[in-house]
Amino acid sequence: MPKAGEIKRNAAVEYNGKTYIVRDIERSVPQGRAGGSLYRMRMYDVVTGSKIDETFKDSDMLNLADLVRRPALFSYADGEEFVFMDQENYTPYNLHKDAIAEEMLFINEETEGLQVIVVNELPVALDMPTNVELVVLETDPSIKGASATSRSKPAKLSTGVTISVPEHIATGDRIKINVEERKFMGRADSK
Repeated sequence: MPKAGEIKRNAAVEYNGKTYIVRDIERSVPQGRAGGSLYRMRMYDVVTGSKIDETFKDSDMLNLADLVRRPALFSYADGEEFVFMDQENYTPYNLHKDAIAEEMLFINEETEGLQVIVVNELPVALDMPTNVELVVLETDPSIKGASATSRSKPAKLSTGVTISVPEHIATGDRIKINVEERKFMGRADSK
């Protein structure tokens, strides 16, 4: 049983007799408090999808729920759901668009390293790779001689998300992005 401070995003926990997926964690250290950090967790019930916010002390123990991570690829959108295909046994996993709206900003059919999190045989969340590669659809013209450390400019990527990139990046370039920080990491290796 891990302590609250050891729980990560997309972990499945058992709390009050139900299974929840932890979507967001905010850590705070109240002043004048000798006990340590507080962790405010936004959790979603895997069965009903209902949301709860709970605050735990660093020392509170939480039960991890049984979960399985399955390697998958994004397949297609079907109305209100996105369908992912298991890379080993071709099982389709449907996830509601609201549950994975943030993740879909960085996913296309070529995105590798995705894992569907399955709890009690239900797909409940996506585990993203640290970095993804996307193509720049639209940005200001690149400036010849601009260094990689100079000013930045906005760039719209192939999934529709906009991030800041260095001035030397041009439309059509394939780049690496850190998903969690939404930051440009460099040019992608050409395939």
